[in-house]
Amino acid sequence: MNPAVIMAIAGGVQAVGQIAAGRAAEESAKLDAFNIETQKELAKTESLQRHNDRLEQYRYNVKANIAAFSAMGRDVGNDRSVSVFLERQKEVATQDTRRSDLMGVFEAMKLQQQATTTRIEGRAKRQSATIAAFTTMAQATADYKDTRP
Repeated sequence: MNPAVIMAIAGGVQAVGQIAAGRAAEESAKLDAFNIETQKELAKTESLQRHNDRLEQYRYNVKANIAAFSAMGRDVGNDRSVSVFLERQKEVATQDTRRSDLMGVFEAMKLQQQATTTRIEGRAKRQSATIAAFTTMAQATADYKDTRP
């Protein structure tokens, strides 16, 4: 077989391989992005659970504090210092839950950005492989024309 034909066939096979590699890289990136988005959903659920846990802790503490004040003979409904103490505990719990919720939102945003970036990188790898395949075919065609009998 003519060496020029063999070189042209090899160039074609190489180009097909480059295209396949680009497709595989894009599919891999899509899967990675899906996994990152799954992590995002898990992070949102964990954030909600932290929020609920903090509120439950607050409710438990309020009950325990009211019981303790009552056991000391203090009038929980009319004692100003008890009301101020309980109000402060409510403010702290509210701040804690807001901070936790905000951290959850930031984590979700970070993970969504990672997923988006991963998809973009996958598309870029596919485009790069496609361009490399066309370049390989162009070079193989030029080499064929230069070496054909």
